[in-house]
Amino acid sequence: MPSADQYTTARPWTPRATVAAVVERDGRFLMVEEQVDGGLRLNQPAGHLEDGESLLQAVIRETLEETAWHFRPEALVGIYRWRHPGGETFLRFAFAGTVHDQDGTRSLDPDILRSLWLDRDTLVTERARLRSPLVLRCVDDYLAERRYPLALLQDLPSP
Repeated sequence: MPSADQYTTARPWTPRATVAAVVERDGRFLMVEEQVDGGLRLNQPAGHLEDGESLLQAVIRETLEETAWHFRPEALVGIYRWRHPGGETFLRFAFAGTVHDQDGTRSLDPDILRSLWLDRDTLVTERARLRSPLVLRCVDDYLAERRYPLALLQDLPSP
């Protein structure tokens, strides 16, 4: 068993907090095609939580930056922990909601080639291009009607 000294001198484990938007319209899901790890990958509009913002602010911002759609979160689909084969651990907060008023003049994030609407069968067919196993899991949890109230999320004031 490690000693207490080993815990204080070791580099702290820091999982990366991310958010994702699960948006369904007519049986299709809003996705992005992005350039990642030397290839084109499919993902929900998603990204990292930035310092000073709430999880809801982050998912609204990321969806707008990656798709030019304004996202309205309605429920939490799930919280997922996933360890990337490269060693990093991600905590993903996935939100169900709707989009409105796409801004056609807005430039997308540099790594995003386009946004598109894909059905679940296409995501299964394209499984090798999914950014992570979280993509299909979030869709499946959404389709299983997993919804948790946004009131579960609490942002406490900073001192």
